[in-house]
Amino acid sequence: MSSPSSPPSAPQALPAVADYLSFTVGEEVYAIDILAVREIRAFDSATRIAGAPAFIRGVINLRGVIVPVVDLRLRFGLAAAECTAFTVLIVVESGRRLAAVVVDAVNDVLALGEDDIRPAPDFPSTIGARFIRGLATVDERMLVVLDIVGLMGAPETGLGEQTEEQP
Repeated sequence: MSSPSSPPSAPQALPAVADYLSFTVGEEVYAIDILAVREIRAFDSATRIAGAPAFIRGVINLRGVIVPVVDLRLRFGLAAAECTAFTVLIVVESGRRLAAVVVDAVNDVLALGEDDIRPAPDFPSTIGARFIRGLATVDERMLVVLDIVGLMGAPETGLGEQTEEQP
């Protein structure tokens, strides 16, 4: 007589994998969730707004939508740098608002699993620890995974929720 078989065990869930856009600011490599990226554009000059924080370069007109431009070098407390042919604007969606961030170069799109991203140490930084999702190592290089939506929506950035509809 055979013994009743045990129910099949549930298959092991594979770690969730998501795509991240990696880019360089200064000497460091950062990554953001690609789902927050609306588009990548060549750097363009911005119209400066009087009284805006130094890290807000100004605004651009993106197909009829006025979009603030945040210089991540200045936001991260680094020295300003000359814009080169590699300098780009990454237009990100933060809630219902668009913002463009100036970065030194875009590197690659990376697939990172939850297990690839390690918690960042908790210490004060100009970014704010709450905007660092974690650290990942890719090809022997450490990169900082940012919560770009949170960073752009932070009160200190001054880009609070927009009330009008975006196209």
